[in-house]
Amino acid sequence: MRTTALAYWLREPGVGEIRPVALPKPGCDDVLVRTLRSGVSRGTEALVFRGGVPASQHEAMRAPFQDGDFPGPVKYGYLSVGVVEHGPADLLGRTVFCLYPHQTAYVVPAAAVTVVPDDVPPSRAVLAGTVETAVNALWDAAPLLGDRIAVVGAGMVGCCVARLLSRFPGVRTTLVDVDPARAETAAELGVEFALPGQAEGGRDLVVHTSGTSAGLQLSLDLLAAEGTVLELSWYGDTEVCVSLGGAFHSGRLSVRASQVGTVAPARRARRNFADRLELALEMLQDPAFDAVVTGVSPFHELPDVMAGLASGRLPALCHTIAYPED
Repeated sequence: MRTTALAYWLREPGVGEIRPVALPKPGCDDVLVRTLRSGVSRGTEALVFRGGVPASQHEAMRAPFQDGDFPGPVKYGYLSVGVVEHGPADLLGRTVFCLYPHQTAYVVPAAAVTVVPDDVPPSRAVLAGTVETAVNALWDAAPLLGDRIAVVGAGMVGCCVARLLSRFPGVRTTLVDVDPARAETAAELGVEFALPGQAEGGRDLVVHTSGTSAGLQLSLDLLAAEGTVLELSWYGDTEVCVSLGGAFHSGRLSVRASQVGTVAPARRARRNFADRLELALEMLQDPAFDAVVTGVSPFHELPDVMAGLASGRLPALCHTIAYPED
């Protein structure tokens, strides 16, 4: 049985490294998972890499199996897919998803892993945490039949929200982004695309994921009277400026926050975290989500990959990490 592994750590803001780690002996209710793929949650992990998590949010931003503390040294991440090498008979040999950092193998309680459907490849299954965020957002937003909706920001979360919305009957969804290359992604996701200056207003709902003041302002500007912006962006220590003049008051516009750390109030009495994650993995049986996975690198290159993603030198939606087979 494995007793050691390798893990990615942020030693200090801007500097990542691979470290050896000792694995605990699994208990009777634990699983030992060998990692197949992990995904980099680009917006959040780039913020962590740059040291941009405000001190007031250090506890709220902790990942489920995080080691260390912000700004570093810290082992951070939460999109991991692997195969169970030791554990209960019903999980042995199964491919599972876990909210675990980037590490070649790990031991966690069996209740912390969720079985991946057989027809969902590991490279797509890493999106489970992001699709879970999108599911929670739509529980919060509660779109209605025939709504006109814009998703501002074609990153990982925005693209996953857009794909889920594309399956709502009668809903017209437009993905809005400053990068014209995202038009191809939008087409693969089954939604319309517009650059910011071309986006049509009069929207019943706008989901904002761009992480910028300009994106939030555009989201407000696109609303119809009494419309709502659902805010999914995480800004860290960046100040956000928007104009609340104009139609904000006369149009009775709303900005509402949504955050995956709790189950949306609309479903909290009847769904728990496990239910939500299982639903996300069920949604990932849809191969259209492959459009969100835009690159792969070997695990040993992760320190350089993270630096490239954080700086923008390496363009990506979800960049995945492949692990050695032994």
